[in-house]
Amino acid sequence: MKPNRRIQKIWRKLRWASVPGVWMAVSSLWAADTNKPPATPEPLTPQQIFEGGSDTYNNWIELSTGGFFEHGNQGQLQQRRQTAGGAFGGIEDFHFQKDLDKTTTFSIDGRSLFENHDYKLKLDLERGKVGFLKVSYTQFRTWSSGDGGYYPPTGTFYNFPSGDALALDRGNITFEGGLRLEDIPNVTFKYTHDYRQGDTSSTSWGAAHPTLGVNQGLSPSFYDIHEHSDSFQLDVTHQIKATEFGVGLRYEFGRQDDALNISQYPGEPVAQNITDKQGTRYDMFNVHAFTETWFKTNLMFSTGYSYSDLDNHFSGSRIYGSDFDVGYVPGALSGLGFASLGGESRLHEYVADLNLLYKPFPHLTIVPSMRIQKQETDAYSAGFETLGLNAAVPFSSTLNNSDLDVRERLDATYNGITNWVLYARGEWSEGSGNLAEGGGLIPVAGIGNLPVQEQIDENRLFQKYSTGARWYPLRSVILDAGGYYKKDDYNYNNNIDSTANNGADRYPGYLIMQNFDTYDANARITLRPWQTVTLVSRYEYQLSTINTQPDPLSGLNALESSTMTSHIIGQDASWSPWSRLSLQVGANCVRSETKTPASDVTQAILNARNNYWTVNFSSDLILDDKTDLKVSYFYYLADDYQNIATVGVPYGAGGEEHSVTATIIRRLTKNLRVTLKYGFFHDRDQLYGGNTDNTAQLLFTSLQYRF
Repeated sequence: MKPNRRIQKIWRKLRWASVPGVWMAVSSLWAADTNKPPATPEPLTPQQIFEGGSDTYNNWIELSTGGFFEHGNQGQLQQRRQTAGGAFGGIEDFHFQKDLDKTTTFSIDGRSLFENHDYKLKLDLERGKVGFLKVSYTQFRTWSSGDGGYYPPTGTFYNFPSGDALALDRGNITFEGGLRLEDIPNVTFKYTHDYRQGDTSSTSWGAAHPTLGVNQGLSPSFYDIHEHSDSFQLDVTHQIKATEFGVGLRYEFGRQDDALNISQYPGEPVAQNITDKQGTRYDMFNVHAFTETWFKTNLMFSTGYSYSDLDNHFSGSRIYGSDFDVGYVPGALSGLGFASLGGESRLHEYVADLNLLYKPFPHLTIVPSMRIQKQETDAYSAGFETLGLNAAVPFSSTLNNSDLDVRERLDATYNGITNWVLYARGEWSEGSGNLAEGGGLIPVAGIGNLPVQEQIDENRLFQKYSTGARWYPLRSVILDAGGYYKKDDYNYNNNIDSTANNGADRYPGYLIMQNFDTYDANARITLRPWQTVTLVSRYEYQLSTINTQPDPLSGLNALESSTMTSHIIGQDASWSPWSRLSLQVGANCVRSETKTPASDVTQAILNARNNYWTVNFSSDLILDDKTDLKVSYFYYLADDYQNIATVGVPYGAGGEEHSVTATIIRRLTKNLRVTLKYGFFHDRDQLYGGNTDNTAQLLFTSLQYRF
C-alpha cells in the first residue's frame, strides 16, 4: 500500500479526533514507512567479488618485477625454482577483447618477462555461425643443473664449469582457422611450428678417477639440443541425424640435431671429451577418422581409425677429442666409438577403436571397448667403428620388427543402491610379435663385441582388474575404497641367437620369460564434523614383483628378480573459522623400497629406497574490503642417502626443503590493484655433500590495471 492511501485511511477513521492527535498518528506512520530498511541487494558474482565491486572489466594489463637474492649453488636454485635468478619482470599478463559487431569478437592475450625468457602472444577473431581465426606464439625456458656427482672419501665434487644452470628454450607458432557454417561440415585447418633449442642435463655421466685405482661415473654431461618440426592438419566433422563423423589428415616433417656431451676424466692427464651426435630427419603422414552414433538415449556406439607412415633418416657419431663437437682424429687414448653413421627406418602403424555405451537400466552403465594396433618396422644402418690409433672398421646392421596388440576393456558403474556408487573394470591385452636383427658394432683390434644375429618371437598378455565403491553413510561422511591387480606376462622364443647364453655376453637372447605382478589397495575418507571443517584421509598400499626365467643354457634358475613395496599416507584438512579467513594444511608420507637379489651378493648394489615426507600449509585472510593476505609454507624431507662410495656410485635422495611465501593484494581503486610478495627458500641435498645447497629470498611486485 502506498503512503498516501494509508494516510487517507487513517484520516477517515480519526476524522472526529483532535487535529493534533491525527497529525501525530499520520506523522508516525509516514516516518515508519520512509525509514524501513532497504531491500536486500543482489549477491555479487565471483567475478564481481574478484573485482571488489559490482563493476566488472573484461580487459587488463599486469606489470611485474622481482628478483632472487641467492646464496649457494646457483645452478641448483635455477633448476629448483625454474628461474634465471636475479632480477626479472615485464608484462605478466595482458588481455584485451572487443566486440566488433553483434556476432564478432576480437581478443589479444600476451605475456613478456625478460630474463625468464617467457613470451606469449595470441590473436583470436571469432564470428558466430561463421568461424574463427587464431594466431599464437609462445616461448618459455626451462633450467637444469649440469653438475655431476660427488665422491665423499675425498670430498671431490664434479660441478659444471660455468656454475649457471643449463637453459633450454621451447616454443611454437600456430595458425588455426575454422569454418562453422550451418548445415555444412565443420572444417578446421591448423599449422604448427615447434622447436627446442639449448642445453639440458643428462644422467649419463662420464668416468672419473677421484682417487688412485677408483673409476666411477661422476663426471658431468649434457645434451646440446637443436630440434624443429612443422605440421599441417585438416579436420572435417559433420552431423547427420544421430551420427557425428569426422575425417582428418596430418603431415609433419622435422629435424633433430642433438648431441650428448660427456666430460671424461676431467682435470686428469687422460682427460677427453666425448661428443655423441644423434641426428634425425623425418616425415610423417597420418589419416584418421571417427564416428559416433546414438541409436537410443541409452545406447551409443563410436569408432575410430588411424594410419601413420613414418620415414626416418638418421645419422650420428661418437668422437673423442680435446673439445666437444670436433672432427674425428685417431688418438691413442680414444675409446670405442664410431663415425659416419647413417641409415633409415620406416614405420607403418594401424590403429582401430570400437566403443559401446549401454545403460540397460537407469542405474547401470556398461562400456565395453576394443583397441587393435599393428606396427611394422624396417631399419638399416652403416658406419665406421673406431678405437685408438687403429684404422676405422666398417660395420652395418639391419632390423625387421612386427607387432600386433589387441586390447579389450569393460567398465561397469552401478548406483542403484541408496548412497552407494559401485564400479568395476577389466582390461586385457594380447600381443605377439617378432624381431629379427643382425650386425652391429664389431671388434676392433680384438676389443669389443661380436656382431649379433637373432630372431625372437614374443608373446604378451596383460591383465588388470579394478574395483571400488563410494559410500555416503552420513551427509558429513564419504568413504571411498578400491584396488586393482595387474599382471604382465612376456614370453620369448629365441629362434636364432648368436650369443653364448652361458658366457660373458648373454644378451639379447638371454631371457625366455618375465612376469610383472602388481597388487594395489587404497582407501579414502572425507569428513565434515563441522560446517567449516573438512578432513580428507588417504592410504594406499602397493606391492610389485618381477619374476625372471633365463635360457636353460645359462645354467641359472628362475627367480624373483625384484620386489617393490610402497605405503602412501596422506592427510588434508581445511578450516574456515571466519568468513574472512580460510586455512588448509596437508601432509603426505611415502615409504617405498625396491629389493633385488643383487643386493645379497654385492654392496655396490643396495636396495633402492624412495621414502619422503611433505607438509604444506596455506591461509587466505581478508584484512579489509580492499586488502587480502595469503601465506603458505612447504616442507620436504627425504632420508634415503646411502654412502657406498668405496664400492660404487652413491645413490639415494638425502634432501630437505623449506619454502615460505607471503603475498598482499591491495585494491587501490576499483580497477587498479597492487601485489607484493616475499618468499624464502632453502634446499639441502646430502647426496652432493652440501655442494648443491642453496638459500634464496624472493621480492616480487605487480600492478594490475583493468579497463
